[in-house]
Amino acid sequence: MSEAAESEGSRGREVWIEKYRPQTLEDVVGHENITERLEHYIAKDDLPHLLFAGPAGVGKTTSAVAIAKSIYGEEWRENFLELNASDQRGIDVVRDRIKNFARSSFGGYDYRVIFLDEADALTNDAQSALRRTMEQFSNNTRFILSCNYSSRIIDPIQSRCAVFRFSPLGDDAIAQQVRIIADAEGIEVTDDGVDALVYAAGGDMRKAINGLQAAAVLDETVDEDAVFAITSTARPEDIKEMVQMALDGEFTASRARLESLLVDSGIAGGDIIDQLHRSVWEFDLTERQAVRLMERVGEADYRITAGANEQVQLEALLASLALNEE
Repeated sequence: MSEAAESEGSRGREVWIEKYRPQTLEDVVGHENITERLEHYIAKDDLPHLLFAGPAGVGKTTSAVAIAKSIYGEEWRENFLELNASDQRGIDVVRDRIKNFARSSFGGYDYRVIFLDEADALTNDAQSALRRTMEQFSNNTRFILSCNYSSRIIDPIQSRCAVFRFSPLGDDAIAQQVRIIADAEGIEVTDDGVDALVYAAGGDMRKAINGLQAAAVLDETVDEDAVFAITSTARPEDIKEMVQMALDGEFTASRARLESLLVDSGIAGGDIIDQLHRSVWEFDLTERQAVRLMERVGEADYRITAGANEQVQLEALLASLALNEE
């Protein structure tokens, strides 16, 4: 088998988000202020209960596993229990699995670590049970909770944890990691390809890496066209043109551009809303136009989330912009 064919086969067999997952806190990019504090906890052997809050793909789970590896080394799997609360979110899980792990005997370490992912999916009763469990086993167990919205975690749990808020990753951090992986895999990535991956990711490292792997399967060179095609992401200029047409009162043309994005490109209405929200201040709009657009985006997003038809709501958004202009 040729080297190129072997490389191609390797790309298909491995999941890059796992292959290039950081193994230590030092390797976690984009949150140096957080990882530095966590390293101090470990160095002083003074780890409190932790609450990681933030959007998906920014390093919460990776940081939790890296903490366990730093403390326990090769024995981290025996001393680290990972549960996904969105799948196992009842009170019985807290009472049974967590308590059994916390009670079980172990040697050589002062405490074990329980990592509860998506903890904001736990019911209130389960969170209350978890709070009591945290009190009962505080002498030999440390809890790391991960959630997207810390407001959904009851106050008694938040007050028992050191809270770390993970923000979406910066463009530079994502671009740097994309280039590192591309070099390691022998893939050529153009500058506009990197920019497209950063834009499509929207602060989510997993999206960027998955997009790179998917685009690399199509061609040896990853460019802007490949990224937008494989990630089903609208080009920023297409979104901008659609909005500008509506603001200029050209509703029919704006609606046609929207239909092309939804039908021809297969982009979900919710993703268009997200791109509008992320890009509105990058458009060449007056402040009044930008404020009006944000108001309509918020209304459409709420209605789509409540179950309304995506195309109808997006067309209504464009229509309201066109009517206001007239």
